[in-house]
Amino acid sequence: MPAARTLALTCLAMAAFAGNSLLCRLALKHTVTDAATFTAIRILSGALALWMLTRSLRSRQAGGGSWLSAGALFCYAAAFSFAYVSLPARTGALLLFGAVQATMIGHGLWLGERLRLLQWAGLALALGGLLGLLLPGLSAPPLAGSLLMLGAGLAWGIYSLRGKGAGDPTRVTAGNFLRAAPLAIGLSLLMSAFKGASLDTAGLWYALASGALTSGIGYAIWYAVLPALQSTTAATVQLSVPVLASLGGVVFLGEPVTVRLALGSAAILGGIALVIVQKRTPSTGP
Repeated sequence: MPAARTLALTCLAMAAFAGNSLLCRLALKHTVTDAATFTAIRILSGALALWMLTRSLRSRQAGGGSWLSAGALFCYAAAFSFAYVSLPARTGALLLFGAVQATMIGHGLWLGERLRLLQWAGLALALGGLLGLLLPGLSAPPLAGSLLMLGAGLAWGIYSLRGKGAGDPTRVTAGNFLRAAPLAIGLSLLMSAFKGASLDTAGLWYALASGALTSGIGYAIWYAVLPALQSTTAATVQLSVPVLASLGGVVFLGEPVTVRLALGSAAILGGIALVIVQKRTPSTGP
């Protein structure tokens, strides 16, 4: 793949990942759409977009997803939506990204990978930044939303680990989205039975864009460019996602920037960068 095309597609994929946070926060803060309905529409539209894409590509590679991976995908999407009921876009993206990378790093350590001294220092820095961000205080993010987003990151990390070597990534992702769809519909029906469902036109469009564009098409673009990237580059470039989400939150949502968030972000992203700069295994983005 030509270098210019690789750069353009990589930037597009990172923008799509950051866009997921912005679209979800827009829908749940500025419209009447509830989190369960948003999740169901996002997964359904993502499944449709990926199904149409795989039909057009006519890939002969094996792979169609699995129910375990679909369960992890559903848990990620549901926790992601409910977390953004209370979290700002930038804080949610930072917590999500940190949890995904922590899951991938932790899995590597579990399998016997060894970190160098500088990487251990980076891990300690990242954990310290996360602790500082979550400690009670005037500018601390809501604890329930933070825990939900950390859970979403854990689920996406598990989904990413399960997806390695499973076949054609686009077909696998399409299969997992299709399997996750009834789970999301079931959650929406359950929540509507207790609290009632709510949706408006703006929320519908945000959910459709999140599912079809920033999730379905965004993942397809990332999988297309991933083979052209070195593993360390693929891991490190995802440091840009929380930064892009933060900028988008300020520009489109009017979110303020606090000193605690700035310091916590620098510590978490800097620490993770130190850890993953020499890791050989890339992760997929949320």
